[in-house]
Amino acid sequence: MRRVGTEEWSGLAMLVVAVAVAGPGLFGAAETRIPRGWWIAVFVVFLLCLLAAVATRVPWIFRCAAFAAAVVAAWVVVLTTPGLGLLPVLLVLTAAMSVYVLPVPVGLSVVGLNTLVIIFGVASGAADRTEIVILTGFYLLIQLASLLSSVTLLSEQRMRRELAEAHVELQAASVQLSESARTAERLRISRELHDLIGHQLTVLTLELETARHLDGSAARHHVERADRVARDLLGDVRATVGQLRAETPDLEAALRRMARDLPGLDVTIHVSPTVRLDDERSAAFVRATQEIVTNTIRHADARALRISVTADDDATVLDARDDGRGARDPSLGNGLRGLRERFQALGGDLAVDGGDGFRVTARVPAS
Repeated sequence: MRRVGTEEWSGLAMLVVAVAVAGPGLFGAAETRIPRGWWIAVFVVFLLCLLAAVATRVPWIFRCAAFAAAVVAAWVVVLTTPGLGLLPVLLVLTAAMSVYVLPVPVGLSVVGLNTLVIIFGVASGAADRTEIVILTGFYLLIQLASLLSSVTLLSEQRMRRELAEAHVELQAASVQLSESARTAERLRISRELHDLIGHQLTVLTLELETARHLDGSAARHHVERADRVARDLLGDVRATVGQLRAETPDLEAALRRMARDLPGLDVTIHVSPTVRLDDERSAAFVRATQEIVTNTIRHADARALRISVTADDDATVLDARDDGRGARDPSLGNGLRGLRERFQALGGDLAVDGGDGFRVTARVPAS
């Protein structure tokens, strides 16, 4: 279940403010120029359209249409109420919400049109010129301040997303560099082992060959030397193998390092103790996690992401699911398409599902 965040609380506060300023008209304390039932209906349309306009899961064209309907409904509510009271606050709300749907210049145009509506509304109440100027200027400044605050908030959210994406990319690069360093070290050890074994096996072969052509104590001397060489060789092999085993990649630590401390996204990582992967498969899962986390930050509008890696006798499977908007007909972008090709090259596959949040399942056969 998705947690309630600051955006949801902000939306609730907006509803409370809108209902509060419209309270006199809703409950009969203020007169309306149209039948009260129609006035209430227009106000409800305003609320519904404004909520639809800022809903992230609605196509943009419908959001634009809903916002336009909300603006017009707010104008009707304000102009059909002789005593405006605090009703122009509804226009302030439309100005603040405009940048969530439309470019800033269009939002400034909405502010200008709202200001004309306020002038007509105040003038229709038989107010003197000074009151018209004061109220108009006040609400104009409030609209501009609200719009600019929304612009700043959106800019900050965008910067936080970009910072989170850069964080994931840097951590992924760091993990891959660490794995590359360990791979290089294992390669160095394997070369030294080859040189060492080759030399000692040569000595061992010569000692045994010499002993084969000798009799008595002379042959025994060479056999004893061959025995010492064999024991030394066995010790060197055991030490080198132990060092190589200590360098096994820690997949869970690598994934946790890459996905930690992401603003606005709670990432949970679980890797089953039965997972055993070589360098190539481990790198594929690290790359998949990087792409999944980045896409979740960039597109999903999610607050939580759960990633698990499990293994059985047949395959190792990565399953990632967020609580975001999902996609009815998901299509693979360049990143996920490249990941699918990478997993297919390893004999596995990658699948996506956008029915409930967004889910990515990557699979490689057991090595």
